[in-house]
Amino acid sequence: MAVTTKGPGRQGTAGTAIAASTSQADVLAALKLAAEAYDFTYVTLLMKPIETDDLLARVLIQSTLPSEFVREFDQQRFLPRCPSTPALFATLLPQAWTLDTFEADCGIPLPRDIARLMRDFGLATTAAMPLHSLEGDRFLLRFDGRREAVEQGELNELAMIALHAFDVFEKLRRSERFALPSPLSTRELEVVRWTAQGKTSVEIGRILSLSDHTINAHMTNAIKKLDCVNRTQLVAKAIRLGLIN
Repeated sequence: MAVTTKGPGRQGTAGTAIAASTSQADVLAALKLAAEAYDFTYVTLLMKPIETDDLLARVLIQSTLPSEFVREFDQQRFLPRCPSTPALFATLLPQAWTLDTFEADCGIPLPRDIARLMRDFGLATTAAMPLHSLEGDRFLLRFDGRREAVEQGELNELAMIALHAFDVFEKLRRSERFALPSPLSTRELEVVRWTAQGKTSVEIGRILSLSDHTINAHMTNAIKKLDCVNRTQLVAKAIRLGLIN
C-alpha cells in the first residue's frame, strides 16, 4: 500500500488505501502513509477528554506518537494545561498552526514547557480535524511533524482524508465491538445502565433488590474492567463502547 509523496494525487491515493482497510490497524497504517505524503511524521486519533482526564494515554485511541513523548507529557500532567485540546473540541472546523504562530493562529498562548516538549519530539506543525461519531461522541484526528505551515488547500484535503478514515474506522470498530462479548457481567451492565440514568447506589439496590454495598462492588468491578477512575468516566466509556445506550 503506497501513497504518493507529492502532488494532487495524494488525497486520492490516501482515499484508496483507507477504503481498502479491513481493520483498525489498516486505517492507522493508511493514515500514517497519508501523513508522510503531506510531510508529517505522526498521526493521532483521540477522544474528547472528560473533566477528570489528566493523562493523554487515557484518551488516545490510535497514535504513532513516540511512547517517550506520551510518557513525559503525562508525567508533567500537561493534558489539563494544554490549551489546544479544549479549543479544538469547541469548533467544527479543521485547524492548522505551527509552534511559532500558535498564539496568533489560535488566539491563546501555548505554555513554554509544553511547546518545548513538542519541539523536542518534532511536533512543530499541526493540522487537526474535529470529528463526531454517530453516537455523538467527539474525537480529534491530528497530523504533527516538522514541516512548513499548512496551506489552506492542504488542510482541506487532510480534512477530507480524516472524514473518510474516521468513517471507515468507526464502521470497523462497531463491527469488531459487536463481535466480541461484553467485558462486563450482566449485573455490572445493569448497574451501569441505571447509573447512566442518574440513579444512586441506594436507588439501584432497591430496583435490583440488592444492598447498596453489593451495588458499589459491581460498580468498582466495572470501573476496573474498563480502566476508568470514577462513575462519570465509566458511564461515558460504556456509552462510547456501545455497552449501554
